[in-house]
Amino acid sequence: MANQKMKTKRAAAKRFKVTGTGKLVRNKAYKSHILTKKTTKRKRNLRKATLVDDTNVKTMKKIMPYI
Repeated sequence: MANQKMKTKRAAAKRFKVTGTGKLVRNKAYKSHILTKKTTKRKRNLRKATLVDDTNVKTMKKIMPYI
């Protein structure tokens, strides 16, 4: 049987981007609803993207082989 291409998990591909150095970038959670009780400073900091933690990078790269 011929080798088959691996499929990219599209849900993950939409949520993560790869930087020039190969690190994964993600958006922060907790910014979609119940915003009245959160401080302005907290909401402002949630806008910024952040790097995926080292413990999760291996898994994320496995489900996104061509990204």
